[in-house]
Amino acid sequence: MLLAEVAAASADIAGAAARLAKIDRIASLLSVAAAEGDARAVAVTVSWLSGELPQRQIGVGWAALRSLPAPAENPTLTVAGVDTAFTEIKAIAGKGSQALRADSVRALFGTATETEQTFLRRLLGGELRQGALAGVMADAVARASAIPAAEVRRAAMLAGDLPAVAAAALTGGRTALAEFALQVGRPVGPMLAQTATDLADALERLGGTAVLEAKLDGARVQIHRTGAEVAVYTRSLDDVTHRLPEVVAATLALPATDLIADAEAIALRPDNRPHPFQVTAARFGRKIANDLEPLSVFFFDLLHVDGQDLLDLPTEQRLAALDALVPHDRRVDRIVTDDVDAARQFLDRTLAAGHEGVMAKSPTAPYEAGRRGAGWLKVKPVHTLDLVVLAVERGSGRRTGKLSNIHLGARDPDTGGFVMLGKTFKGMTDAMLAWQTERFRELEVSDDGWAVTVRPEQVVEIAFDGVQRSSRYPGGVALRFARVLRYRDDKPAAEADTIDTVRAFLT
Repeated sequence: MLLAEVAAASADIAGAAARLAKIDRIASLLSVAAAEGDARAVAVTVSWLSGELPQRQIGVGWAALRSLPAPAENPTLTVAGVDTAFTEIKAIAGKGSQALRADSVRALFGTATETEQTFLRRLLGGELRQGALAGVMADAVARASAIPAAEVRRAAMLAGDLPAVAAAALTGGRTALAEFALQVGRPVGPMLAQTATDLADALERLGGTAVLEAKLDGARVQIHRTGAEVAVYTRSLDDVTHRLPEVVAATLALPATDLIADAEAIALRPDNRPHPFQVTAARFGRKIANDLEPLSVFFFDLLHVDGQDLLDLPTEQRLAALDALVPHDRRVDRIVTDDVDAARQFLDRTLAAGHEGVMAKSPTAPYEAGRRGAGWLKVKPVHTLDLVVLAVERGSGRRTGKLSNIHLGARDPDTGGFVMLGKTFKGMTDAMLAWQTERFRELEVSDDGWAVTVRPEQVVEIAFDGVQRSSRYPGGVALRFARVLRYRDDKPAAEADTIDTVRAFLT
């Protein structure tokens, strides 16, 4: 299948406001690949339109994408050919690898048409926001394959790999789809949580009674054990087994032969308070622990144990199985309550211990792997900062023609300038996008075709989940999960929060 067909479909999907229209367009494209019997093209297309690369990262950043060769006149690139090129680019290593990758990128883009170049640049830059989310994609696969959506979702849930499920469904039908079952050793998509405004809201939405668990500021892991063999996966299903020997040892100490468990790995200080998240994250970035902080592991859910699948059982039954298997000091702290005051006391204790909030779970909910289910709700206090907009990037997809992703800066009282902390496009309403597009054009200093640098005058109130150390930005820190709450026209830039205020959140 030609890349041009995918690029054209991507543009159509981005321009479609209705969910059904997006589903129809994706299904039409996938049907073309299926008619050609091209399972690889199906899988790669699903991955791309979901904004993902099968290779995850290929070592190409925006710097390599800003200056591109003139586009080709006619489309010749195929989906398989481009996917192979990405794999080869990722494999480039050693001295001069950055320049070699840049040359390979230029060669690839030189054979792409203008529409294809736009698609590839957004795909590689992580800016392919077109509304082709997992639910939309699963429904499109169901429509293209004429298989009930529930069966497609179930297979994707258990496989943790929607592209592979799509390829099976469209080239092998329901028989091939039936091969995707819960299997020890094959990671499944983790169940995700929605957000509650507060504890009262959470209890009401869960029917009055909830299982409350401490929400640790660590890294979620999915653990598989078969006999003496243990595999540990991240929430994005990357295998990190050899980087986390403490997790392996804790799992082997459990009285079970086979299991699949959900857990949190976290670096703790001697007083059992958590280190900053970055300390835990460092262990996931190193192949060998060396002198890094040791990790503790705390289990909070059980999907399978010794031949019995548990994910369709209600939470309370899965937790009973967990309690029978895992010692108390290896389980995430929790209570079951229908009382808001008791819930608040539990939240206060959790926060006082240095953790980030609580999870509220329905006692009767099954484990909805790979989905942001209504049976899990997260409750966290909201941190906010008043920051200054330093630049803003052009939007893509439905935000084409708007100025979208804002660069955030904190005030530096020593220099009188501003220190960049990162970027965000989250939390912006359509009205806000329209307003800020006009506002930042008024403040424009320069425009390089991608980002507009502005006078540092506009204050914006930002909500965030935490602060972590970062070498990417000049201030040495970055905000975690930053999103826009509102613009502060009532506050001058001179009253914005300082970089010292931001750094205080590290402790």
